[in-house]
Amino acid sequence: MATQEDAQAAVDAVVARLGLKAGQIIQEFGYDEDTDPDFRSSIEAVTGEDLVDEDFGDVTDGSLVWFRDGDDDLADLLMDAQTLLDDGAAVCVCTPKAGLPGHVQPRDVQEAASVAGLHATSTFVLGNRWTATYLVEKGRSK
Repeated sequence: MATQEDAQAAVDAVVARLGLKAGQIIQEFGYDEDTDPDFRSSIEAVTGEDLVDEDFGDVTDGSLVWFRDGDDDLADLLMDAQTLLDDGAAVCVCTPKAGLPGHVQPRDVQEAASVAGLHATSTFVLGNRWTATYLVEKGRSK
């Protein structure tokens, strides 16, 4: 039986794979009450900074995008998420897991990423509800 500590360790492992560092500013898009609080808290713990919202107006070191089927266009959202990114910064797009309301097909994430000039490098399971896909500029990989 999985424990809360096991779940937190899994989330922390995903955050570690994202390569975040202290002092980085991560902008969040698509936040709602269904987002994963442990993932969000782990990002803030590693960076030592609160996540900033969609209205933030300065350069950022990464973007965290929550997207569900039925939300507005993912390609447009990914382009918005890149607007303030520092050169070489990545986007982490989180979608509900298969079988859950709001699930987005992986091919749809890939297609939207391609339209937005991004390339998926890896995908991670995030808790019981979310899947996170790490996106970088085309031609770059992590």
